[in-house]
Amino acid sequence: MTDLIPNQRHLFDIPAEVAYLNCATMGPMPIAALEAGRAGLARKAQPWGITSDDFFKDTASLRPKLAQLINARGEQIAFVPSASYALATAAQNITLKAGQDILIMADQFPSNVYVWRDLAARTGAKLQTVAAPDGKMSLSDAMLEAIGPQTGLVACAQVRWTDGTRLDLEAISDKCRSVGAALVLDLTQSCGAMAFDATRIQPDFMVAAGYKWMLGPYSAGFMYVGEQHLGGQPLEHNWITRAGSTDFTQLINYTDELGAGAERFDMGERSNFALLPALEAAVDLLLDWTVERVEQTLGAHNRQLAARLAEIGMPCPDNADRGPHYLGASLPASAPADLTERLKADNIHVSRRGNTLRITPHLYNTTDDTARLIEALKRLI
Repeated sequence: MTDLIPNQRHLFDIPAEVAYLNCATMGPMPIAALEAGRAGLARKAQPWGITSDDFFKDTASLRPKLAQLINARGEQIAFVPSASYALATAAQNITLKAGQDILIMADQFPSNVYVWRDLAARTGAKLQTVAAPDGKMSLSDAMLEAIGPQTGLVACAQVRWTDGTRLDLEAISDKCRSVGAALVLDLTQSCGAMAFDATRIQPDFMVAAGYKWMLGPYSAGFMYVGEQHLGGQPLEHNWITRAGSTDFTQLINYTDELGAGAERFDMGERSNFALLPALEAAVDLLLDWTVERVEQTLGAHNRQLAARLAEIGMPCPDNADRGPHYLGASLPASAPADLTERLKADNIHVSRRGNTLRITPHLYNTTDDTARLIEALKRLI
């Protein structure tokens, strides 16, 4: 077993009295990322110091690091401002026939539903929601059972955002390939906290917003593009993704030739002098820890926390059925409607999704944080 990572609270600006157990809503940026972002933003105060080369340096440095996070090649990485932007790009590059099925999982995040509703309406495909019958099979098994010759596309996550239920992406990927179905993944709730091997899974497209488990800023994320789509159609047409864009003196020599690889899918104004340095600093930290060690460390701590939650009548899904970084504790009928607000008044931060209390710690959380949570829950429910 890999050595667990010691507590990393010193790398974050989190006061001792704050128990922030809500990374699935928004991950706090490390101090190093905040400083990098501030330094980048300050450059805009004196723009005469920004050169044409600066429009390309940050993306050139960060692209291979994002690829390393998921075991991909740098040429397969595009910069996106949001998951919805990437999913819309994927929808534009996937061909479906009338009558084919688009499979999504029950309670999927809205941005990963609306885009497929639209695609189904435009193509005549049928959007099907896959749910796991209570106590009869896992969500992964239900998805695997649903994939068949009629399936044109599976769009899902590695873990469900409401409760952390995990999907077996290797098995789902293998089944998709066996029937010729496309696979689009939203890893916003797992990238940086759960290992993912793009070379093994081979999705058509994969997206991760950077502001949760990647500990980066808002409005900065990335998209992986499968080899077969690298010649695809971008969502927008901007100057910087065109061949020869590094020569500012020749930009009026318009060209239809797009940049190499996934760069053609990059969002407009990708050269964000504040967000990209902040995201890169956060990614550097993840690469230093390694995602595998992050996953194992969070898994070990959460197994202990799950046992304590079960003792007070708030069981979580079995360890094998959830992401190791994620706890979705069942709320008893006695739980007040304003539970999260009461916890927040005690400086304990979690979130509620339906009848599930979503508890998502990270390496900055201490044993005191989790002890305070348990004691508060005993008192409030």
